[in-house]
Order: sequence, then C-alpha cells, then structure tokens
Amino acid sequence: MFVIPAIDLKDGRCVRLRQGDMAAETIYSEDVVAVAQKWQQCGAGLIHVVDLNGAVGGEPRNLPQIEAVRKAVTVDVQVGGGIRTIETVRRYLNAGVSRVVLGTAALTDRAFLERACNEFPRLIVLGLDARDGKVAVKGWTAVSETKAIDLLNEVSGLAIGAVIYTDIARDGMLNGPNLTALKDVAASSAFPVIASGGISRIEDLLAVRSLGSRIEGAIVGKALYDGKLDYQAAVTALGKR
Repeated sequence: MFVIPAIDLKDGRCVRLRQGDMAAETIYSEDVVAVAQKWQQCGAGLIHVVDLNGAVGGEPRNLPQIEAVRKAVTVDVQVGGGIRTIETVRRYLNAGVSRVVLGTAALTDRAFLERACNEFPRLIVLGLDARDGKVAVKGWTAVSETKAIDLLNEVSGLAIGAVIYTDIARDGMLNGPNLTALKDVAASSAFPVIASGGISRIEDLLAVRSLGSRIEGAIVGKALYDGKLDYQAAVTALGKR
C-alpha cells in the first residue's frame, strides 16, 4: 500500500484546511516546489496535489505552481481541483501529470467523465468526497443527495484508474479514518481505492491496509506537516512504498 503525501494549494501556498473550510487554513510553506522535493527525497512514489481555489472556483487557479512541481520532481504526480473540461485534463496530462482527479464533474457532468475516461483510460481518478455518506461537490461547499456508494456503482463500467474516498468529517482532524465507510467502498468498488481523511498514525495506515487488496494507498496531509506521522517510519512499518 502506498503512503501518498498531499500538497494542498491555496493562493499559491501549501496549506491544510479543517474539514475543507477555506477560512480555516494553516499555511505550511510558500515554496510548494521545495515541499514536493522533500516528499520525493523521503521516498514518495506518488504525490497528491489539490488546487483548492480551483475546486471552489471551477477552473484551475494554481497552474503555475502545479507545473513547477511537475518539472521539479521525477515521481508521479496526480492532480485534482477545478478540472471541469477535457481541455484542462489534456493540459495537465501534457504537462506530465500522471493522473487527474475528477470529483464534482463525476456527479454533475457524466458525459464529460465518460469522455475523459474514454480518451485517457485509467488516467482518470474518481474523487469521491462524502459527508454523512453523501457526495460533496464544488470544493465541499455543497452536498448532494447522491450516496457515495450509489455513484460508485453507477460509474463501475468506466475506465477509471482508481477512486479516492475522503470522509470530510475526518479531514484535517487527526482522529483516524472512517474505516466502516472505507470498508463499504472497498467492497463496492470496481477500482483500486485510495483512503483519505483523518489518517494520523501508523496504526491508522495498518488498519486501512487490513481492509483488503482493493486498497491501493492512503493520502496523508496534516499529520505529516504537523510532525505527528513520520513518512519514512510509515513506509517502513508498511514494508512497501
């Protein structure tokens, strides 16, 4: 199982939010390239980058920083946040991004999701962000009536590379992942599953891995930046990057 460090971008800086609240940010670095290089040096094989401004605004807002990160590291980089058009998907992939994450579009524009998966099979990741089991959209500023499991089942026939399941209530809270929800997602998913939200200890990572072979990795953010979880110790404990 991969341990995937997250870089959340807001106004060009590396930040972390509490439960997706844009007003509840902690700024960790003004130099996002240095942050990405740090995770590469620690041994990360994949870095997860989110354009928070883009997620809320509906179009990329931190492209220069993301393109700079891609040029500065040799490891895989996956990007999400504000990707609503096929042109944006192409731009990221042409810039060397390994996979793009579609969240809001998966619910609001199924034709776009299908087109992206057809044109770029397995390079599209489904961002499944849920509050109380229901899909949240537009940078988590709105919650739909669609259940996350139902959406996952609806898109099971598409050439999606993986699904990232984030429990919003756990995000940035350092109180552990929602293992019950993750277990349900892993059991229902036709795709590899990446866990996100609340992971703060090696024990959390081991618990996520115990959910089965469908689990591909776990995204970790605040715990790494606050020093509550050491990346290399986590990788060593799992025995695999």
